[in-house]
Amino acid sequence: MGRADEITGAMRYAAKVDNARFIMDKYKAGYKIINAGSDGRGFFKMMKSAYGMELKILYRDTDICVVQKEPGMLCEDAPGGIPPLLRAQLQTDYAAVVHRLDAGTGGAMVFALNKNAAGKLSLQLQAGEFAKTYLAVTHGCPPEREGIYRDLLFHDRRANKTFVVKNERKGVKEAVMSYRIKACADGLSLWEIQLLTGRTHQIRVQLGSRKMPLVGDRRYGARDAYKGLALWAKELSFCHPQSEQRLTFTCLPEYKEPWDRFVKQD
Repeated sequence: MGRADEITGAMRYAAKVDNARFIMDKYKAGYKIINAGSDGRGFFKMMKSAYGMELKILYRDTDICVVQKEPGMLCEDAPGGIPPLLRAQLQTDYAAVVHRLDAGTGGAMVFALNKNAAGKLSLQLQAGEFAKTYLAVTHGCPPEREGIYRDLLFHDRRANKTFVVKNERKGVKEAVMSYRIKACADGLSLWEIQLLTGRTHQIRVQLGSRKMPLVGDRRYGARDAYKGLALWAKELSFCHPQSEQRLTFTCLPEYKEPWDRFVKQD
């Protein structure tokens, strides 16, 4: 089991059992017993003890906190999710989700530290004023090195899977993304993607439907043994909820498989 899988498993368990007691150890099947607690403080101690980790903060002021989400972490505001973990780490009573990343996706995320900031950031998100750039590694390479993909998507909530469809109907939404191929190696491609819409599993299904699934994305067609999802939120840009200054935050994935074939950290 990989580190991201272990983190996801621990978080899913935490989300199910409030005030749970965990047995956790970095090297063995057993775990140290720690009271998770509903406020996230126990879970923060558990994660730090077991993995020597805490959330990496890229920026923080009185209104917002931008963090680097690790693959495997959950965005839900529930015991075991990032918001209670962040509240515990910052020792604050408020840290709200503004946007989401799939559990297997890592990268830059912003959280609101008060209700006013949450409202203003949510309005920006709804108006399409957030700019999001992703890195992805896929099997195969498109014939064009750059372009735009447009699709009609339908998300089946029961199956938690998104499908490309041909006709508009209730629940169907247009999905648009632009891309540039940065490199190709060993049958894999490194993509830089800008989302022009934000649909559930959008990048995963738009690439998978074209027979170029993300490495590790067996839900959308990959057949490899990679433990994880080769998708990373590289850059996030939005206006500060108080100053209205445009802010841009960038982070890169860890230099390991499959990123080490392409991405070199500074």
